Amino acid sequence: MTTAILGFALFSLLVTVSPGPDLVLVLRNCLRGGRRAGAATGLGAAVGSLGWGVAAAFGLAAALQRWDAAFTFVKLAGAAYLVFLGAQALWAQRRAVALSKEPPAVVPEGDAPGALGAGAAFRQGVLSCLLNPKVGVFFVAVAPQFLPDGASPLTTTLLFGVIDAVIAAAWLLLVTLGATRFMAWLRRPRVHRNLERATGGVLLALGLGTAAESVV
Repeated sequence: MTTAILGFALFSLLVTVSPGPDLVLVLRNCLRGGRRAGAATGLGAAVGSLGWGVAAAFGLAAALQRWDAAFTFVKLAGAAYLVFLGAQALWAQRRAVALSKEPPAVVPEGDAPGALGAGAAFRQGVLSCLLNPKVGVFFVAVAPQFLPDGASPLTTTLLFGVIDAVIAAAWLLLVTLGATRFMAWLRRPRVHRNLERATGGVLLALGLGTAAESVV
C-alpha cells in the first residue's frame, strides 16, 4: 500500500506542477488581491480537485466520461468560465488604464483597481477546477493503475483524492509565496498592466482552446 501511495503521489506531483488554468488563475489573483487572494485561489482549486476525487470514487466521474453529452457540457461550461475570467481581466485592466492616466509609482496591495477578496478568489479556484472534467478523467484513468491487490477501490480512490488535493494546495501555495515575494516589482504599473494582460490572454486562449477541442 505504501508503494502505491508513493507512486500515485509522485505521478500527481508531476501532473500538478505542469502549467494549467489553476496556475494561471493563482498568478492573476495574486496580482489582483495579493497573497490572501492567491492562497485562497490555490486552496479553492485543491477543494475542487478533492471534489473530483470523491466523484471518481463513487463512479460519477466515470459515468460522466461515458456520457458524451454531459462531458461536453461540463467541458464547454469550463471553457466559458475561463473565457469569462480572461475577458474580465482584460476589460478591467483596460478600464483601469483609461481611468488613471497618471498611475502611482507602485500600486498598493489591496488598493489596485478591481482588487479581489479572498472569498471570491476561493470560489474562482473551486469553479475553475470543478468545471474541468479532465481532472475527473485523471482520477478515473490513473487511480486504478495504482490500486494494490485486495484494496478497496472506494477507500483507496478517496485517499488518492486527498493526496492529490494536498499536493495541489501545497504547490499552489508555494507559487503564491514565490509571486508575493516579488509583489512590489509586480505591482509597478507597467509590469502590472503587462502581466494582467498576459494572464487574461492566457485564460482566454485556454478557454477558447478547450471550447474548440470540445466541438471538433
